[in-house]
Amino acid sequence: MRKTAISALLLMSSVSMTDIVAQPITAGEHTRVQTVYGPIEGYQDGSIFTFKGIPYAKAERFMPPQAPDHFTQLRQCKVYGPQAPQGESLRWNGRNSQTDYGFGNQFVIEPMDEKECLVLNVWTPSISDQKKRPVFVWIHGGGYAGGSGHDLPCYEGRGLAEAGDIVVVNLNHRLNILGYIDLTGLGGKYAQSVNLGQQDIVKALEWVRDNIDRFGGDPSQVTIGGQSGGGGKVSTLLAMPSAKGLFKRAIVQSGSTLRQAEPEGTRKYGLAFAKELGQPENEQADFSKFSYEELNEAAGRLARQGIRGGFSPVVDGKILPQHPFEPASEVSKDVPMLIGTDFNEFTFDISRNMSWQEAEDAVRKRMGEEQGNRFIAAFKKTYPNAEPKELTYVDTGFRAGAVRQAAAKSKQQGAPAWLYLFTWKPESNALGASHGMELPFMLHNVSLQREMTGASEKAYKFEKLISSIWLSFIKTGNPNVAGLPQWDAYDEENGTTMILDNECKPLHHHDRELMQMSRSIW
Repeated sequence: MRKTAISALLLMSSVSMTDIVAQPITAGEHTRVQTVYGPIEGYQDGSIFTFKGIPYAKAERFMPPQAPDHFTQLRQCKVYGPQAPQGESLRWNGRNSQTDYGFGNQFVIEPMDEKECLVLNVWTPSISDQKKRPVFVWIHGGGYAGGSGHDLPCYEGRGLAEAGDIVVVNLNHRLNILGYIDLTGLGGKYAQSVNLGQQDIVKALEWVRDNIDRFGGDPSQVTIGGQSGGGGKVSTLLAMPSAKGLFKRAIVQSGSTLRQAEPEGTRKYGLAFAKELGQPENEQADFSKFSYEELNEAAGRLARQGIRGGFSPVVDGKILPQHPFEPASEVSKDVPMLIGTDFNEFTFDISRNMSWQEAEDAVRKRMGEEQGNRFIAAFKKTYPNAEPKELTYVDTGFRAGAVRQAAAKSKQQGAPAWLYLFTWKPESNALGASHGMELPFMLHNVSLQREMTGASEKAYKFEKLISSIWLSFIKTGNPNVAGLPQWDAYDEENGTTMILDNECKPLHHHDRELMQMSRSIW
């Protein structure tokens, strides 16, 4: 590797050459694990054992996932496996936005493979000390269309595993048309060809249940978590009977999902999709001879005809019997939740200062005079010390969904839910508290996303607090930690939201009026 490339990697990871020499990566018999399906070898990086690209399932196109094949020959699991097929635009975006900070991994164009993408990665402090550690299964974002378990530099599980003495797992699963088309209308062998991406995740959780004790993990202490689309997937898993018992706690970050697609429309789309490809509209349809690109082209032709599939989870009545949180599903009544959003969410550049007049004019132009004036008044009442530009960038959509999800969970009178609002901004303030800003902090990986967080002294200090909150919830089901004000679970009476910033504080229904207005806006 060229010297300049090494320097760039060191800058990204905030690791010196001395540190690398002091902690060599080793492999061999001491990094081998006998899984249920066969022997694998990973590597030891300092105090953490790492295993990448472990197959957790196999699947034919548009078919439910099955257990992976057994193998007897030692399998090398030292590099990430392929990601699920997805459009190039979903993996790389050169706009001047938060996507430039790692969303869609700009550093490496990774291989995609439909057959080999059902893989997961494991980080653990030990594979031989007989200790049973809590397990955190991270589900990536990217909507239901793109992304992977190693899509962002900060998704690396080493930092959190080491900081919290836990086992960290992340995974890839089928996406977009391959993972979320509904073909159940064709009948026969396609009777379960729906929510395939979700079925993949359940298979990954089954692998964790059956194997994680061999990696120093406790299968009875599994927490699932996800951000953005990953939060939507977690929300959906909470209503899936097949996932019941595979996890004990759940975290939803900027992805609270109350409802999913209705089958009446998605089944019609599946029939139209078969017809567009010249296939019979029944179980005799054969999609195996088409390339992934040809499938996408057919979907594009349907879209131009005004026929759209959505490619998201569907309330099919069996795999997903109901909308996840209208009302909250009994499947997960005993599962505590940590739910939250970022103050700005989808902001692309808030570095330009504005006067109140400029900000108010922008809001009235977007919302109209009457509604704009109501929104301005509600915002000033809610955030009296905010800067004018925050008026134009405050998130109400994600936040409103999170509040409604926490309220639905509380109304169920089962396990509690804690609600947060992440308001920390990098000192450069180019992004504000934008979509995903909490990720490097909660995953204890500020050093891997220095360009996103600013890598300031405050950022590294804040990382310790935020990761400790997540670790506390992963270990105990309660996010309260030393150095944090008392954080009460959410209920309709107290309406508690913990503000996560350099100075954390609980607020009570502080933005209720703003959120009520947002329902008509969104």
